[in-house]
Amino acid sequence: MIETDMPKFRIKQIVRKFDNSNYHYLEIDRETVGAFEKKRATRLICVVDEKISYSCGLNHLGNGNFFIIVSKARLKLLNKTAGDAVEFEIFEDPNPLGVEIPEVLQILLADDKEVRAAFDKLTDGKKRSLIYSTKNIKDIDLQVRRILNFISSL
Repeated sequence: MIETDMPKFRIKQIVRKFDNSNYHYLEIDRETVGAFEKKRATRLICVVDEKISYSCGLNHLGNGNFFIIVSKARLKLLNKTAGDAVEFEIFEDPNPLGVEIPEVLQILLADDKEVRAAFDKLTDGKKRSLIYSTKNIKDIDLQVRRILNFISSL
């Protein structure tokens, strides 16, 4: 389990499933979300049943509360399904992006002041989009082109 000095919230509830959907989720009440410095924009680490840990973001539920998604693969690891009880712990992700920056992007950010300035102006969500769109590309030249095209298109 990940150790941190940040506030933690431990919650017991059942795994829920949206009607007419395959998405499973855990509900987080608005008071808990309000305790985080960035409120709804907080990236979280969720530890479920002290067995799995993952980075996640908050989504509006529509009733004033929020939710985090629990993938089918994670539920399978837990041997759980909709309606099963779980205990989970949430705390702020020490990495505000919630993902690792690929090496090619790290080098571009360190070596090119214009790329760094443009990257720094992006929202965290746009930064994550850039990272996800390039992280699995094997060809370094293609990674660089994709990064530069992404930044210049904004």
